[in-house]
Amino acid sequence: MAYRYGNRHQMELLPLSIEDYVNPDDPVRAYDAFVETLNFNELGLVLEAHKVGCPEYNPKAMLKLLLYGYSYGFRSSRKLERAIHHNVSFMWLLGGLKPDHKTIAEFRRKNKAPLKNLLKTCARLCIRLNLIAGNILFVDGSKLESKCLN
Repeated sequence: MAYRYGNRHQMELLPLSIEDYVNPDDPVRAYDAFVETLNFNELGLVLEAHKVGCPEYNPKAMLKLLLYGYSYGFRSSRKLERAIHHNVSFMWLLGGLKPDHKTIAEFRRKNKAPLKNLLKTCARLCIRLNLIAGNILFVDGSKLESKCLN
């Protein structure tokens, strides 16, 4: 009886681009498109392309990370950091960026007010597009099933 063996050093084992791993109809693409359409000045998030000093992570990428992560239950900064390293959808969404948990937490702390409103808007849109069910309510870490969301 013959067996199939894997070879981690095979050069053509994986596609050359991470784009090949994410299907055209994958929900992660909707989150990407949603954030790209936002007007960051209206939200209160400032994009400074010519900022002096150590470069920060792109606020669009950080926002995509938080919105997508929250929608799929990744609420802690450490879980989001872990997902960036192990989940192909997160890798695709951030385009290879790998912020650590402190950076994620700091972005969330600095942009608390805009994030709150944006999360509500994004959740409503995702429920309408059937990307998320919207039938679980999180309260202080407890999961409660809800009967109606309007």
